[in-house]
Amino acid sequence: MIQQHLQRFVSIGRRLVLVGVVASAPVVYSAGCAATGDPLPPRPAAINHFVVFKLNDPADAAELIEDCDRYLGRIPGVVSYFAGQHHDIGRDTVFRDYDVGFFVGFDSDEAYRAYVDHPEHVRIVNKWRDRWEWYRVYDVFDDGSRE
Repeated sequence: MIQQHLQRFVSIGRRLVLVGVVASAPVVYSAGCAATGDPLPPRPAAINHFVVFKLNDPADAAELIEDCDRYLGRIPGVVSYFAGQHHDIGRDTVFRDYDVGFFVGFDSDEAYRAYVDHPEHVRIVNKWRDRWEWYRVYDVFDDGSRE
């Protein structure tokens, strides 16, 4: 059951990632889908780090997004980024149990590790850790082999 939810969330998160960062992502075009030959959309990054937060006070969502925008998307090694709130189009299969979603993409493990230890990342975690009820982290690797 947990695996099904995780697979569904990763699938939904991947679509959010592609929609949310297409305009700002480095343009990497695929040769096409092997099964159909149809072109695939640009891929945001090799390592896709997606976090959702349930805040103690949902009214703090705008402040968290502002902090993410101000500090995290500018850390060296980040190649794609977005932060935002849930978007509801009335689908029953979309999770609504979080207040803020955050995404960063990296091209290497080294860039990801440097991000985790970067003072701006540490600052945000320290500021917000007592202000979230829970958070979930999803890391998805895209080796680009389908290109």
